[in-house]
Amino acid sequence: TNCARRASADVSAVADPATGVAVYVTFGSGGWNVFGGTSAAAPIIASVYALAGGGYSNVTPYTNGNTSNLHDIISGSNSKRKCPQTQWCSARTGWDGPTGVGTPNGTGAF
Repeated sequence: TNCARRASADVSAVADPATGVAVYVTFGSGGWNVFGGTSAAAPIIASVYALAGGGYSNVTPYTNGNTSNLHDIISGSNSKRKCPQTQWCSARTGWDGPTGVGTPNGTGAF
């Protein structure tokens, strides 16, 4: 990737509010709602990491060579950025800025 260090995401989770997570709200008007974005993706990744028995670390805690336990995201883009290099804002095979090395397929990569 020509990056000596992290440039953006290591792993990712759904962040599109249109295809987000269904949540039942028990206060106010209540009922089912769909939430997406970082508010949904961050707890998903944190919970998968916790289920795998991970603790806090500021070094790359992901993959350990287990990329078969991740779904590689190979299409889509972060159209909100002006990017000098494609790997920073467009998904492609392998590592890319928007989705890192992919989305979890269980806890095996953590």
